[in-house]
Amino acid sequence: MLLPNQSVNSDGHLIVGGCDTVGLAREYDTPLYVLDEQIVRQNCRQYRQAFAQRLPEFEIAYASKALMTKAICKIMQQEEMGLDVASQGELYTALEAGFAPAKIKLHGNFKKPALLRMALEHDIGRIVADSIPELELISEVATEVGKRAHILIRITPGIKADTHERIRTGQEDTKFGLGLAGGAAMTAAKLALDLPDVALHGFNCHIGSQLLHTDGFVRAATVVMDFIAQVGMETGYVAEQFDIGGGLGIRYQEDDMPPTIDRLAEEVCAAFTAAADHHNVPLPELILEPGRSIVGEAGVTLYTIGVVKEIPGIRTYVSVDGGLSDNPRPLLYDAEYEVLIANRANQQPDCIVRVAGAHCETDTLFPESNLADPQPGDILAVQSTGAYTYAMASNYNRFTKPAMVLVSDGNAELIVTREGLEDLVRHDVIPQRLA
Repeated sequence: MLLPNQSVNSDGHLIVGGCDTVGLAREYDTPLYVLDEQIVRQNCRQYRQAFAQRLPEFEIAYASKALMTKAICKIMQQEEMGLDVASQGELYTALEAGFAPAKIKLHGNFKKPALLRMALEHDIGRIVADSIPELELISEVATEVGKRAHILIRITPGIKADTHERIRTGQEDTKFGLGLAGGAAMTAAKLALDLPDVALHGFNCHIGSQLLHTDGFVRAATVVMDFIAQVGMETGYVAEQFDIGGGLGIRYQEDDMPPTIDRLAEEVCAAFTAAADHHNVPLPELILEPGRSIVGEAGVTLYTIGVVKEIPGIRTYVSVDGGLSDNPRPLLYDAEYEVLIANRANQQPDCIVRVAGAHCETDTLFPESNLADPQPGDILAVQSTGAYTYAMASNYNRFTKPAMVLVSDGNAELIVTREGLEDLVRHDVIPQRLA
């Protein structure tokens, strides 16, 4: 499976963003994250164009948890995107990159007072309140720092999305948001309207991730607009904004068929406007939070194959120089990927193997991969790794985190340098009594 802006050159090498992946592996070593800048930019523009054609007011806010670096922040700002952050580290990265604070939204089910102070002191655009205790805390911290907190309230719409159970977030049984069924969402809305130093601008929801159908988005649009109308009837409040979240899926394997961005826009906007018309309420500004669908298919991870081990009558193991520390998704979510030999990308696959990582445990990356005669020294390319790989990377077994290069029109530039061994011990402390 080749992704957009990929090709194979006359030497049989996989080309990404005009760059030879074999050459990238030689120059920058492996494991290596490769990100195609033009695909990222094209996806941002497709989102903006699709919704601009259908709505008078909208915002596309990149969900930075998918992939967060200072260079990504710069690209998002240049593409006129908003930015969602979900931690103090993500907020700090955005501010250090010079991202406009007014276009930042802060999510999370547990925000410490220090994080809220940081957000308020930098005048970020929105804080998404996740619970009634958090609403009260936001008000207290806002009064303490002499600022007004501009908020959205996260609603749990009671929608069980068709995706892996560990990335569902919209059902009633979830740590996120305030439920509709038990009245918590209405209680929170009324409280927000009365709390000092809090300005309620609207409501947020998110039903899950890697969604390959639009029906969940459509139901969320209808359910939350019903709630917005109910709040208006009971309080007179008119919501200015409705953030429907993100979660559009991508192609991890050749038979994955995610909806196009245009189809998502068509169906969401139709349901959104129909619900507003039905209740005769003003149309709020619609906000979307795509992450994976912006960067996922723009990314490729390169490994070097080390050991090829055949167990007669059972299977062949192909070991690579990375694993769960640079991509934990296969073990967390049973995630599956398309892989190919980058230095022989024109060769037809001829054997089923198990690709294993180099960590000191099972570390199965890809249980059944169809590869073309894998040999030690070959470069293995893993497709669609732009989202939730670098973002979830760790130092398990004291592995160093890989570098990341941004490729565009045949040029490659580092946007994350490779960690060195000294980075692994930088924060270690030996107490004097042990010295």
